[in-house]
This record gives sequence, C-alpha cells and structure tokens, in this order.
Amino acid sequence: MADTFVQNESIETVIQRYKGTVYSVALSYVKNRDDADDIFQEVFLIYFRTNPVFNDEEHRKAWLIRTTMNCSKRVVDSTYRKRTVPLDEMEEGSFQFETKEENAVYVALQELPEKYRIVLHLHYFEDMSVDQISKALDLKPSTVKVQMMRGREMMKEKLKEEAYD
Repeated sequence: MADTFVQNESIETVIQRYKGTVYSVALSYVKNRDDADDIFQEVFLIYFRTNPVFNDEEHRKAWLIRTTMNCSKRVVDSTYRKRTVPLDEMEEGSFQFETKEENAVYVALQELPEKYRIVLHLHYFEDMSVDQISKALDLKPSTVKVQMMRGREMMKEKLKEEAYD
C-alpha cells in the first residue's frame, strides 16, 4: 500500500481501510452473509483487544486476512453449522451481480474447494501478488501458483459446463 505505516492508528481508520478485504474473504470462505457479518465483527474485535504490533502495512493486512481465515474456519467447522441447512443465497431478492456472466463466475468460484477459492479471491478481488498471498496464507509461492493454476482450470471447466446448461 502507498499509505505511510502508522502503528497506532485508530480502530475506525483500520476498519475503513480493510473492511472490504475482511468481509470479502469471510464471505468467500463461509458463503453466507450472516456468518460473514459475524466474522467481520469478530476479526476487528480481536484486533482491538489484542492491539497487535506490525512491521508495516503489508504485515497488518496479512494478519487481518489470516485472522479472518481462522475465524471463518471455526465457523465452517462448527458442529452447529454441520447440523443446519443454510438458506439458498441465490433466492429472489438476494445478492446478485449486474450481468448473468458475473453471477456465473461468482457461483463457479464459490463451488471451488477452499484452497483454490481463497487464492483466486485474494489475487483477483484483493489485487494481491503471489508473494503477498504466500505470506498471508503462510504458503510457499510455488504452492500459491499451483493452487491458482488448478483453480483457474476448475473455474474454466465449471463455466464451460454452465455454458452448455
């Protein structure tokens, strides 16, 4: 980020800067807005309570992404969630993109396995480089590249199938 790093920024400033990233990573992981809202609040509550120390802005962003993923994993793996049936997110009046193609891409992305979905999301929606993603997810850059390649192939197949339906 081009911003000058300030260690003790107000929580409001940090939320404003990273609200889109935290929410979209959570939504990508849990696939429903109610859980993403809860995770969003939890992540910034943890940030406020722990008041972590960072080396730079990239470190802060990586911490927020990692914390979001950990909170999301807890939600996805919870016994409660495994015993409930979520409402269909694509019901009439629910979240929709402007074009049919954008909706198809979103649905295809949500159907990917977690490890492919998250790297593609961070790369394309959060404009993160392979190195940034590898640091945020604590993976080797080569692993990130392979996951991106495989995820793209899966997306291509899913979208191809969608075109024939």
